[in-house]
Amino acid sequence: MKNLFINVIIIIAFSSCASTNLVHISVLQPAPVTLPPYIKNVVVVNRTEVSKKSKVFNVIDKAVSLESPNLDKEGSQATITGLSDELKKNNRFDEVTLLTNSGLTTDAPGMFPAPLPWDLIEKYCSDNNADALFSLELFDTKSQIDYSVNKTTIKTVLGNVPAIEQQANMHTIVNAGWRIYEVRGKNILDEASINRTITFHARGINPLLAAQALTDRREAVKEVGNVAGHDYAFNIIPLWVRVTRDYYVRGSASFKIATRKARTGNWDGAAKLWQAEVNNPKRKIAGRACYNMAIINEINGDVDSAIQWAQKAYENYNNHLALSYVNILKNRKIDDVILEDQQPR
Repeated sequence: MKNLFINVIIIIAFSSCASTNLVHISVLQPAPVTLPPYIKNVVVVNRTEVSKKSKVFNVIDKAVSLESPNLDKEGSQATITGLSDELKKNNRFDEVTLLTNSGLTTDAPGMFPAPLPWDLIEKYCSDNNADALFSLELFDTKSQIDYSVNKTTIKTVLGNVPAIEQQANMHTIVNAGWRIYEVRGKNILDEASINRTITFHARGINPLLAAQALTDRREAVKEVGNVAGHDYAFNIIPLWVRVTRDYYVRGSASFKIATRKARTGNWDGAAKLWQAEVNNPKRKIAGRACYNMAIINEINGDVDSAIQWAQKAYENYNNHLALSYVNILKNRKIDDVILEDQQPR
C-alpha cells in the first residue's frame, strides 16, 4: 500500500512520559464491508413499502408510535437517494442505478424481512446491468412525547394575563436497515442498520396545541433519512483515521537534535541521526534508536521495514514500547491486504 495509505500530519504533542513525544499520522483503514473487485455496477432499491396483507398491522403500529402514514414512505425515499448520491461520488463504481419505484414490498414492517429470493435479485441485476443490489430492507420511525409546564403571560385586551404554557418534547428514532446482495456468488455481503434520533420542541397554552406544533416534522425525518443513506455508503469506503505513535526524544545529544528536526517536519534529517545511534554501545540508546527507525519507516509507508526495526528494538534491546508496536504494525499489514482487495481495478 506504500505511502498511498499513510501521510503524516506534523502535529507534535508532549506525552506524559518525558522521554517520548507523540506524532499524529493518518492511516487508511479498510471499510467494514469488502465488495468483490468485479462489482462495478450496482442498483439501489427500496423494499420498505408494506405489503397489502401487512398494512392493517402497520396502521396500528403507526397510530401507537405517533407517526403519520406517509412519514416512513417519504423518509425511505430520501434514504435511498442519500445512499445513491454517495455511491456515485466514489470511483469504486462505473454505474449506480437508483430505482425509486421498484415494486418490492415487505411483510415485516419495522424489522428486517426474510432475504429476497435470488431469482428476483438476478432479474433486477440483469435488467439494470448490475453486479450487486443494495436494498433498503427496513425504514421505521417511532416517537415518544412528553410534556412540561412553565408559567407565562398572554396578551389580551385587558392586558397581560398569567397563564400556564405547555411544552411538548418529541423524540423520534429513525431506523434504516440495508442488505447488499452479490448476484454472481449469491452472497449477502452485509446486513446492517443505522439509527438516528431527532428531538423536537414546541410550546402552546394547552397540550393539544403544543402537540399539534410537532406534527410538521416530515422534512426533518427526510433529511435524517438522507444522511443515514450517505452514512451507510461509508461501510464500503476505506476511511482515513488519525492515530498516534510515541517516539523517543531523549537518549543522547543526537536525539535532542533529531527531535528539533522532527518538530519542523524534517523527518529525513531526524532519521539520519537515529540511524547513527542504532549501534550505540549503550543498549538503551541503541534500542530507542531502532524503535525510532521503525517509526520513520511507518511514516514513509514501509511497514515491512518498520516491523523489522521494531522487532530488533525488542528482541535485541528489550525496548518496552517495541513489542506492542510490532503487533500494531502486523495488524496494519493485515489491513493493507484487505485494502488491496477494496481498491477499484
